[in-house]
Amino acid sequence: MNTTTQEHPSNKGLLVIFWLYVLIPLAWGVTNTLLQAVKLFG
Repeated sequence: MNTTTQEHPSNKGLLVIFWLYVLIPLAWGVTNTLLQAVKLFG
């Protein structure tokens, strides 16, 4: 029973890490695109 209670936080942590790996490059790409658009139109 101890193993099942201990697995939940690690799964949540992996999920958080996974989303960080997905969202950070995505946000980086969006900001880069916006900055380049501002440079072009500015």
